[in-house]
Amino acid sequence: MTSNTEQPDRSGVDEIADGFVADYAAADPIEATEVGIAGYDDKLTDLTADGFAAREHLIRRARDAMGRAEPADERERIAKEAFLERLGVQLDQYEAGAPQTRISVLTSQLHAIREAFDLMDTGSEEGWRNIDARLAAIAATLAGYRTTLLDGAQHGRVSAKRQIAAVVDQVNAWTGQQGEGGDFFAELVQPADVPDSLKKDLQQHATQARDAYAAFAEFLHTEVLPLARERDAVGREQYARDSRYFLGATVDLDETYAWGWQELDRIERDMADVSRQIVGADATGLDGKDLIDAAVERLDRDPGRTIKGRDAFRDWMQQLADTTITELADVHFDIPEPVRRIECCLAPTNDGGIYYTGPSEDFTRPGRMWWAVPDGIDDFSTWREVTTVYHEGVPGHHLQVGQTAYRSELLNRWQRTMCWVSGHGEGWALYAERLMDDLGYLADPGAKLGMLDGQGFRAARVIVDIGMHLELEIPQDNPFGFHPGETWTPELGLEFLRQHCRMEDAVIRFELNRYLGWPGQAPSYKVGERIWLQARDEVRRRKGADFDLKAFHRAALDLGALGLDPLYDSLTRL
Repeated sequence: MTSNTEQPDRSGVDEIADGFVADYAAADPIEATEVGIAGYDDKLTDLTADGFAAREHLIRRARDAMGRAEPADERERIAKEAFLERLGVQLDQYEAGAPQTRISVLTSQLHAIREAFDLMDTGSEEGWRNIDARLAAIAATLAGYRTTLLDGAQHGRVSAKRQIAAVVDQVNAWTGQQGEGGDFFAELVQPADVPDSLKKDLQQHATQARDAYAAFAEFLHTEVLPLARERDAVGREQYARDSRYFLGATVDLDETYAWGWQELDRIERDMADVSRQIVGADATGLDGKDLIDAAVERLDRDPGRTIKGRDAFRDWMQQLADTTITELADVHFDIPEPVRRIECCLAPTNDGGIYYTGPSEDFTRPGRMWWAVPDGIDDFSTWREVTTVYHEGVPGHHLQVGQTAYRSELLNRWQRTMCWVSGHGEGWALYAERLMDDLGYLADPGAKLGMLDGQGFRAARVIVDIGMHLELEIPQDNPFGFHPGETWTPELGLEFLRQHCRMEDAVIRFELNRYLGWPGQAPSYKVGERIWLQARDEVRRRKGADFDLKAFHRAALDLGALGLDPLYDSLTRL
């Protein structure tokens, strides 16, 4: 097998793709850090209007060049399709002003800069010098971002008030002005192994960075918030554009909304069946939601399924992730050696949410599973999170992203580092959770209920996300008797999530804000899983007795990330 450090000859499609990576990494150092491309960790991205325009120009130029390229074989044809699809929807986003002006609780340039520090080297003097250089550049970079946001807001390109206000609170938490998290920037430069020669500069620049972020929060509050729109819903035109961006496919939104109701009903019926096993004789007279709630209460009271303390919970995740990799490798999946290492981490902020970051190109920075634990949460129910480890680790994101990063003999540099499609990636991770049940890893009814609860949560997202942004009518005959005939509002969205998602209320509120501020992203999990399942079933039908699940997974992952439309076409040709 070719290692990830070997570089086959490139021409045509691959040459254009690889050249784009080099050009774009230089133009967007924060993106370079995020995807693991070395050489730019001492710089920040230009967030002025000119900076955004320059990156848009790079994308357009590369898209046009790729359109003229002639693929040499099937591999290059798939690579070209992926490149054109991704850069095309990115240009749609630029033309709508989304990268320049979107502010939400989960994504903005503020988040990108802060999160980049989580991925930087802190084990060498060079690494600390890069951190120092970036800290020193934050004030000027955010000054450029101010002009971009304010110009956009004055021309009607501005996020909703709910998002601006929530991000102000987030930044105030990062800078230690509220919440339990403390000053992120001060804590960043506190480790004992910081070189003595850099301590003074690091502390000074960390203070300047904190002050710049605090001032930016005030700017958002006083100058952008008054210009922000009152309405959370974005409407059908923008939603359709954002949905295409996250899915790499055009779906019938009304059909998908109706399917979401059916899927949630199916999942909750399965949850009731598993809950009956957990509750046992006490299930008499209980059904539906009451039965599920009784099972959840019993599991949450079980001291054997509860871990106290964030560090202890991180260690539990690490042990489960490592064990799973060992057991699946060479049995159910071909896992390259560098991908057999994963790190489970607690994020340095308390924003809420669990996420994965991929390895660097040379794998010196491993793939990592992160948990940004909200304030006030210190007890963790393991029955809920077994499936989370499978989603973020192996066979979920870590296997998918890590294998893509490794396959230099099959995938060009753009495919390995910069191509990401939420419907493909999140769809695979959700598919991986269900697959672990098929493989026998969720025989414990508690862990099985945790998986189904997560599946139900993602199905509820489909309903709420599409319903709120398109302001659809709640079906008269919906299976839950939930406000039939009424029009979706954020208030109804919160009520629905509370009824169907068994989480801390702080997490549910964060999720609602996430959907309202990032339209089209939340449904990509379930819609992506739906297409992965459809493609697998079609290949199985076509191959009959010759179908091999392990071979299917290897071939599917070796395609790299794709929009869901080209993914389905490619998988059904396997």
